[in-house]
Amino acid sequence: MTEMLNIRIRQGKKTLTTLRKGGEMPAVFYGPKETSTPIAFSIAEFKKLWKKAGESTVVVLKGEDGEKEALIYDVDFDPITGEPRHADFYVMEKGKRVEVAVPLEFVGVAPAVKELGGVLVKALHELEIESLPKDLPHAIEIDVSSLVDFESNILAKDIKLPAGVALKTNPEEVVASTSEAKEEPEAPVAEMTIADIEVEKKGKKEEEGEGTPAEAAE
Repeated sequence: MTEMLNIRIRQGKKTLTTLRKGGEMPAVFYGPKETSTPIAFSIAEFKKLWKKAGESTVVVLKGEDGEKEALIYDVDFDPITGEPRHADFYVMEKGKRVEVAVPLEFVGVAPAVKELGGVLVKALHELEIESLPKDLPHAIEIDVSSLVDFESNILAKDIKLPAGVALKTNPEEVVASTSEAKEEPEAPVAEMTIADIEVEKKGKKEEEGEGTPAEAAE
């Protein structure tokens, strides 16, 4: 799965603030065969791409000097607005396999949850895989319908990967399981004795000024 992003090489001394006010986002790309190069592109276009692609999808950077296949290596977001304000792209070597972490999407219904009232436990949220850029999946689906009881689990080695994709996560790593729903025990209510009641009454009287004879004499 690939996505296209139109870019231009940044030149001159235009500030990053000026770029952003003009609707553009600053970024940089680099790689084993690429020198670090500053670029810019439409913020609106990037936001659509980011929402659709994420970090595990190959992005084709299309500029005046041709096209480059890259992965979104890092995105910096404004801490107040949440808007993206800078990105790093890792340009891959053609014909070389790459290792990435791909997000997991859990689908289906676990019988242990539906029929036994259990809780689905998602132990992993991404999987480390290796493949050629063109074979990288956007996400990997995990069908939880095999979790029939509280002894069942899904291991990394149980996941069916697309053609050309190899697993890099430990094969014995637990990806998902279920557990019994535990009820919170009710806090015991303390029983009051006659002595406790007398102490409570005495305390109230002192607070209301019905206290010591010395105070009354004043």
